[in-house]
Amino acid sequence: MIRNNVGWLRASCVVLLAAILASCSVPPSGMRSRISSADSGATAEGAFAQPPQDRPGLGTRWGESRRSPVEATLFQRASPTRPLASAAIYYNDRAGIEAMAAASQLRRVWPVLPGPASSLVSVGLKDQSGRFLPGLIVGDRWFVVGEEGRRYSIVVRNGSDLRLEIVLSVDGLDVLDGRPASVRKRGYVIAPHGTLVVDGFRQSAEAVAAFRFSPVRESYAQEKYRDTRNVGVIGIAIFNERGTFPWTNREVKKRLKAQPFPSGFATPP
Repeated sequence: MIRNNVGWLRASCVVLLAAILASCSVPPSGMRSRISSADSGATAEGAFAQPPQDRPGLGTRWGESRRSPVEATLFQRASPTRPLASAAIYYNDRAGIEAMAAASQLRRVWPVLPGPASSLVSVGLKDQSGRFLPGLIVGDRWFVVGEEGRRYSIVVRNGSDLRLEIVLSVDGLDVLDGRPASVRKRGYVIAPHGTLVVDGFRQSAEAVAAFRFSPVRESYAQEKYRDTRNVGVIGIAIFNERGTFPWTNREVKKRLKAQPFPSGFATPP
């Protein structure tokens, strides 16, 4: 009897010990889920623990409000949808610009606009201290170096005797309404030999949101439209007023036919 009780006691101890070991080897449900999360986090660290991937270089963000009063004026275009001339300025950080043309020398000057635009207007980017941002020409493109967080302005100088309408875009967005840019939209009118300074996206007739260089993910184009395809370019379209076309085909042909050494002798006027 005693032997049987001892055997039963031994058997009970074995069963109890097995139960204790089993309970120690299997974590409770709460602990089990925490371990699972840690393990899955280790394998999916790139998807959840890393910052979102971003395009390198600069964009332009919606900055602080700045006073910039304007008023409406009448201007009838010679052609509603065909600019007299157009040009673009491409911007990026120094590393991005140097990657495109490492051997070129940066300069702080007015860009040389292509074609006939060069005889009408000068356009450039200036920093908040009023200095030209350094840039360089690569092929037929003008590249300007910006710096993250710095404010900039677009400066357009009218070198002609005509009133001109200037339509501007930044990162593919119209500077007046912040929507996708088009040459069909209206712009700023500059008086003959006048200068236009555009400090930002227009909020009202009295204020603009400053242009500030930013990472692409913080750009106005990304935050407003989730579209960064056109980040990094500033566009300018120039329209002349109806009846004031500065060049005609007839005048161009006459100029090209001019002779540098015509025959004959000089005669009095």
